[in-house]
This record gives sequence, C-alpha cells and structure tokens, in this order.
Amino acid sequence: MQPTYVLTDNERDELFTALQTVTENPYADYTAFSKAVADLREGPLVPSAFIGACHTIQREREDGVSDAHALRNCPLDAEIPFLDHDDPLADKYAKKKTFIGEVLMELFSQLTGTPLLAYASRFNGDFFTDVVAINRYSGKQTGFSDGELVYHNDRTAHRVRADYITLLGMRCPSEELVYTGFVEGRALLAHLSADEQQALRTPWFVTPFDVFSKHNNGSLTVSETHPILENEHSFRYLDSHTTVAPDSPVEAKDALIALKNALARAEKKRHRILVGDLFSFANQDGLHNREKIDVQDAQRAKSRWLLKTYAFRDESKARHHEGTWVDGVRGLVAD
Repeated sequence: MQPTYVLTDNERDELFTALQTVTENPYADYTAFSKAVADLREGPLVPSAFIGACHTIQREREDGVSDAHALRNCPLDAEIPFLDHDDPLADKYAKKKTFIGEVLMELFSQLTGTPLLAYASRFNGDFFTDVVAINRYSGKQTGFSDGELVYHNDRTAHRVRADYITLLGMRCPSEELVYTGFVEGRALLAHLSADEQQALRTPWFVTPFDVFSKHNNGSLTVSETHPILENEHSFRYLDSHTTVAPDSPVEAKDALIALKNALARAEKKRHRILVGDLFSFANQDGLHNREKIDVQDAQRAKSRWLLKTYAFRDESKARHHEGTWVDGVRGLVAD
C-alpha cells in the first residue's frame, strides 16, 4: 500500500521541533497533555504539509474514498528503548522519558477530528498503548502475542469499540517482513447477497472475549448476542472466534459461512509498517490482521513495537459517551 504522504526530511525535522515544545506527560495527566497539543495545533509551528496531509485523510474518510491511510517519515523520539517482554508497560514507564510519538498521535487525532478513546481497565487507562509481544501471551490470539492475527476488529466483544485505530512504527526490524492487512467493509458487502446481509444484521451471533481482556477482568467470558453487520458497512467480527449463538436459526450459520467466503474473496490492502510510519485505519468499517510473511530471526521480530491509539469517528460520537467518562477524563470509558 502506498503512503498517503511522505514527509521530506526537512518537514520531519520541522515537525519534530514543534512536537518537542509539548512537555506534559500523557501518562500522568492526559487532559493537560491534550490541551497542550491543542495549543500547539492552534499555533504557527506545525508544518502546513502535515496539516494538509491530515485534512486529506479526514476528507477521504468522509467521502468514502478510503478507510486506510499511511504517513511516512514521521518524527520519533530521539531514543527508542528496547522493552522487556515480561512487563513492557512498566519498562516503558521506566525508560521512555520523552513523548514525541505521543504528541504526534494526539496531534493527528485532533487534526483529523477523531477524539482519542481509552479503557480504564487496560494499561492504567493510558490513551497511548503498545502493540508489543508479551511473553505470557506467546502463541495466543491477541495483539500482544509474537504471532499472526486473524482478520478482526479490536475489542469485538466489548460494548464500546473504537472507530479508528492508529499505529506508529517505533521499532520495526527491517530484516523481518511483517504486514498489517486491511479489508474495507464496502469490499465485503460486494460479495454478500441481500439476504445474507439481512441475516448478518440480526443479533444471532456471539464473540468470546479475548485472552487479554479476560486476564484483566475475570468476569468477562462471551459477548451478548450481536449482529455482525451494522450501520452501512460496519462489521463486528473476529474470524475463527465469532460464531452463531445457541438457538439461532440455520440462516445464521449460512450467513456466517457466506461472510467467511466473502473475506477470502474481497480485495485487501496490505501495509508493511516501517519505523516512522503512521498507519491509520477504520476499526469497525473494516477488518485488519497481522501476517508474518518472512521472518529470518524470531527474537529480532519479537522486538517489533508499535505505539497505538483508539479513536472515535468524530466529536458527536465522543459526546454520545460523555456521561460515562471515568473520573471526568474525556474519552476514558469503563469498558
């Protein structure tokens, strides 16, 4: 997949200079951090090229041109630590003392009009989390494993689900070919009949909670019954895990098989996230995966680290949840 925009080295360096003027710690006080980034956004320091690229992405999303975009050669922190795979979060807190990547991602969310979302029960409520291998999840179907991931939405079983996911390449070993795949909901619809779509819009399906969520909340087992197809072309689906609910009619199983066939046939985009790549895509209006195409050194591939954010579609979608903010922190939900 071709990047939407590639920053020149001069644009990257100019943006780095702007980002480093924000000194608030996003892990200590997100509200103050977000306000500081808003002040930066309103000032004269952010390069017009970056602003223009973000507005292009926002416009293409709104016009239905594309639900996946990449910016290349973005600025990063001067030092990118290696994270311990037993407890990478604690290790990040201890080692990462600058927040260029976090400022970049917050600025991107503000310029694209997609407010950030965080979960109080995960990663201490952080708005910036890490896609990195954790030893206890090795071989399991979670973003914190060192393996591949089937096509899915993040947090499929949960009540509040992000509209957009953004990933920033912090450490991406150049020798290892690991790709993020994306299939748009529109592409899936093209391979589903009207009757199959109607069946998928009926709450005949369930999805087990992922292993990471279960470890954080032992009461989570399986979702409520839910439709797979929502809105115009939003899919709530975790391949090989989402299944028909007990007592659902045979039409539900037929529709699920039809979706699996559509997923095999639909046009897909694939992006290899490089260091400094910012890759943003729809979480619900599409499905994404992780493919390990060619890994030469498993231990080196395991060091791959992406900084990650969740976001609402727009301000109105965020306001829909504002009565449930945890501790009054905008965007923090108790899911």
